[in-house]
Amino acid sequence: MSRIILKLSGEALAGAKKTGFDEETCRRVAGQVKKLVDDGNEIGIVIGGGNFWRGRTGNEIDRVKSDQIGMLATVMNCIYVSEIFRGEGMMTSILTPFEVGSFTKLFSKDRANKYFSRKMVVFFAGGTGHPFFSTDTGVLLRAIEVDADCVLMAKNIDGVYDSDPAVNPDAKRYDVLPIGDVIAQNLQAIDMTASILARDNKMPLRIFDLNEENGIVKAASGTFNGTVITAE
Repeated sequence: MSRIILKLSGEALAGAKKTGFDEETCRRVAGQVKKLVDDGNEIGIVIGGGNFWRGRTGNEIDRVKSDQIGMLATVMNCIYVSEIFRGEGMMTSILTPFEVGSFTKLFSKDRANKYFSRKMVVFFAGGTGHPFFSTDTGVLLRAIEVDADCVLMAKNIDGVYDSDPAVNPDAKRYDVLPIGDVIAQNLQAIDMTASILARDNKMPLRIFDLNEENGIVKAASGTFNGTVITAE
């Protein structure tokens, strides 16, 4: 049995529509997560907030308020995807670092452990609860707090490259990459704060394309097309 934290990119969940969520994509994700749960794994989920809030393009909104909107967007995303998971036969719960009325429960390690023991898929919404931190940092923080075995990062790209493959057709994908190299080369596989958390707490990551067939199941087993970021 493994305890796995899965980060789902909002862009990847949008599917071909490139905006909002594609229900069929979400159902495919749910089916894969259910297989992992049925096999005895404990699964936590973090979802990005970009589908509802695409960051700051001007100075009209204060950065702190803007980040608060982004945190609330992740709550909406988790409520939606959680319902898809329930429709596929899983039990779920949503934990946030701040009160959201009756919509969620407050995060604590003890509460998360209790839900994991009940074979529930635990959604960690609301990021860190503080501005100036990304959902990458939020997923690493939660993974470390709940003693996860690894973090799976499902994106709309099949790993980490030495340059942007959309711009450079000769870009090289890394199969295995030490977290120290990610930091030293500023490869931006995940944000710098998350990278340092992964390094200091020896948390391994696997980055892969959500559109790969059974990509989540393959990433959990280690037999996938993507990049393994080692905790070195």
